Amino acid sequence: MSTTDLEKRIAVLEDIEAIKKLKARYCSVCDDDHNPDEIVKLFAGDGIWEGDGIGAHRGHAAIRRLFEGFRDRISFSQHNVFNPVIEVEGDHAKGHWYFLGPFTFRKGNRQRWLAARYEEDYVKVNGEWKFQHLRAIGRMSAPYETGWAAQESQAWQRKES
Repeated sequence: MSTTDLEKRIAVLEDIEAIKKLKARYCSVCDDDHNPDEIVKLFAGDGIWEGDGIGAHRGHAAIRRLFEGFRDRISFSQHNVFNPVIEVEGDHAKGHWYFLGPFTFRKGNRQRWLAARYEEDYVKVNGEWKFQHLRAIGRMSAPYETGWAAQESQAWQRKES
């Protein structure tokens, strides 16, 4: 293996690690009362945050408003992400993660478990990785008190009938 090949491989590993740190910062910002001032720093200027039932929000102003809304509705969240798969191609990358977390919603002080899959596009801007397009694809939402098993088993029974 040539020195140039080794340098390229190390650069890809460093980019993957930088993207993991970007995702960790995203989770920290979300769990810091969905801080609208900090979230926009993680997205490219024309970046998109998109979620099932929430829609697509393009650009810093739209993402800021979205996170102001999250802050108004959510009193507690704990974003736990895992199983990243990240593929880097120059100054662009794609990745996906799984998410599971407890949430408390202000209205009625409701507690819920949420699970999702994040599918993401990243872009390197001035040497720093940013989100170009973050898609949150819901997989499960269930009340903390009763869990998801009853809902899941009912759904599976209907499918099997």
